[in-house]
Amino acid sequence: MHRCYLPDADFSAPALEITRDEAHHALRVLRLRVGEECEVFDGRGNGVRGRIIAAQGSSSMTVGELQPLPPMPPMPGITLAFALAKGTNTDLILQKAVELGATRLIPLISERTIVRLKPQEAEAKAEKWRRTVLEACKQCGVRLLPAVEAPQPFPAFLQRTDLPELRITAAITPTARPLRRVLEDARARGTQDAIFLIGPEGDFSPAEYAAAEQAGFTPVTLGPIILRVETAVFMALSATRYALDSTLG
Repeated sequence: MHRCYLPDADFSAPALEITRDEAHHALRVLRLRVGEECEVFDGRGNGVRGRIIAAQGSSSMTVGELQPLPPMPPMPGITLAFALAKGTNTDLILQKAVELGATRLIPLISERTIVRLKPQEAEAKAEKWRRTVLEACKQCGVRLLPAVEAPQPFPAFLQRTDLPELRITAAITPTARPLRRVLEDARARGTQDAIFLIGPEGDFSPAEYAAAEQAGFTPVTLGPIILRVETAVFMALSATRYALDSTLG
């Protein structure tokens, strides 16, 4: 079923007006017609199912016969902070992060990050990635739109005071703890929020590892196999979601 994003939706209204890009995509690209069903969500977890009752060309449509969707089960707040990857891999990471339940996405520029962006390019990239994340939400039925931040330098990121208490770094270091043990301890404490830090293709530098530990990040190992950045992201998010999400058992 097609899903439309309407951030300022009033779900108490008898009908909702969908315009601009959302209407064009539904009416022109997907060729939905009057009488067909669709869902509308606001990115904050709320949504309704309705039927298209009117359309004006490809620029506007009205969705009526609204029925509230069941509330989404509570999910842990998982922030993914990751060094920018080459080519289209950043888009892939963002898409899969949405599917795996990440609620905030923070791209980083570290010492060994290959991708470099000028300041004026960073926000433009972030806006493109926000569209990627929105499309992923629509495709997989996630009604809580993850926040996507502009790329930021690694040292500035470590100075932030708004990061969760449970801070984990995927590390290739002798002192790294087993991921399972760290997550089992967090689950036993009832932890609901976490941030997972993933480095670039060339890994974090020793100085960056030391700075991350100083900032409260626990280095963990993802096993003896050296993983690509995107694979490490998928494994880290999957393990963290499984450990902290009570709906998964």
